Amino acid sequence: MHTQRLQPRDTAEAAEILRRGGLLGIPTETVYGLGANGLNPDAVGHIFAAKGRPQDNPLILHIPSADWLERYCVDIPDTAYALAERFWPGPLTMVLRRKRVVPDVVTAGLDTVGMRCPAHPVCRAILAAADVPVAAPSGNTSGRPSPTTAAGMLEDMDGKIDGIVDGGPCAVGVESTIVDLTVMPPRLLRPGGVTLEQLRDALGEVVVDPAVTRLMGAGEQPRAPGMKYRHYAPKAPVTVVQGAPAAAARYIQAHMAPGDGVICFDEYAGLFAGHPLEQLGPSTDVPEQARRVFEALRWFDGTGVSRIWAQCPAAAGIGLAVANRLNKAAGFHIVRAE
Repeated sequence: MHTQRLQPRDTAEAAEILRRGGLLGIPTETVYGLGANGLNPDAVGHIFAAKGRPQDNPLILHIPSADWLERYCVDIPDTAYALAERFWPGPLTMVLRRKRVVPDVVTAGLDTVGMRCPAHPVCRAILAAADVPVAAPSGNTSGRPSPTTAAGMLEDMDGKIDGIVDGGPCAVGVESTIVDLTVMPPRLLRPGGVTLEQLRDALGEVVVDPAVTRLMGAGEQPRAPGMKYRHYAPKAPVTVVQGAPAAAARYIQAHMAPGDGVICFDEYAGLFAGHPLEQLGPSTDVPEQARRVFEALRWFDGTGVSRIWAQCPAAAGIGLAVANRLNKAAGFHIVRAE
């Protein structure tokens, strides 16, 4: 299959790919997504084939506005519209009860569906022109780090999809926050660009699902993308080092071996001369760390390192999302530097 390279002005061509049942790489403010017509089961099935994605891992439907919620969801609580008013368009996915018009392949057979209205102007223009909800997970081979540029997505998907729209680098850099509004109190299923603190400010009590901080068991069914399986992982094994930045850097320096690589905050790069290295940004700039984390993980696949050591921000604000992605890339192999 030839993958067509499209520019932001090519909205009509991009929308036509979706309408005819093709696969389209789409830019969002979070990461690049692999999109298909969310009402076409065959098209959605091709997403799973292209990614090598497990069939029990549900997808998110992307819509151009909150007005579309009633087309695909039932029993919509007032809190959904309150969150949409505050955070949409933006990096927030809400899990709601679905209507039967949403195919089982989108929801992995669940009676719920994740709904999101993305903020990227190119993505919104494509959604409006296609006039269909777009099912779209991240545009990487399943398990690999998510792409935050069109070039990164093409590394995994060139020749497997019909087209990709280059909308530039992603502004947020980690996938959307997912909150389940079908339970009380609401439950955070995946941290992302809308922080837990912001959700609690809007909703009051919000419970954090255990899968945010540990691996799910073999018999557990994920209620949202990114919960169950090893995600975001480069080829080399990753060890995450938590703790104060200076202590974590000293721990890595003392324990790393020849041939190991490191992901570190900018201030500590000088400690690791001679090792393959990717910088996350300053230790105090967590939004920049979110923008860089996936590209840093992807970079190491071209280096042949034996192991990757990674400094990790504190699990507050968007740091919770960065820590979650690093921990899942490491299979929750975590050490703490005192």
